[in-house]
Amino acid sequence: MSVSEFDEFDHETHIQRAFELARTAVDRGDRPFGSVLVRDDEIVMEASNRVLTESDVRRHPELQLAHRAMREFGPDERAEIVMYTSTEPCPMCAGGLRYAGLGRVVYSVSSDEMSRFSGHEASVRSSEILAGVTEVVGPICQEVGLAIHEDFDW
Repeated sequence: MSVSEFDEFDHETHIQRAFELARTAVDRGDRPFGSVLVRDDEIVMEASNRVLTESDVRRHPELQLAHRAMREFGPDERAEIVMYTSTEPCPMCAGGLRYAGLGRVVYSVSSDEMSRFSGHEASVRSSEILAGVTEVVGPICQEVGLAIHEDFDW
């Protein structure tokens, strides 16, 4: 995918959908994380956090979407897909995304900012894990993303 095609995507609409999914996760009893996969500026998959309600550490939305993308799209197709996610992927998710080989990851809240809410020390940034494979862009719509975490009872 060329940079100009990516620049023409409706970034705000896609990240807003990730925010809606993060709020849905909270309403269900999970932590506030949501993600969508976008191809040709259209959402093709979405997921929200289900770690607590399904008692499964693998149910981060980014990892779930990486898994599904690997099953449903070939390598060339995955290289044209952009993930929009409410919060920068953790190292576990970034590792899965590295294997998936998506074109880009766009996030709202950085892992450094996330450490303020979670009380955990800031971890390895997803851009380090995805270097040379997937471009990482962010933060975008940061105020809204931060407000979701501020409203959550960490």
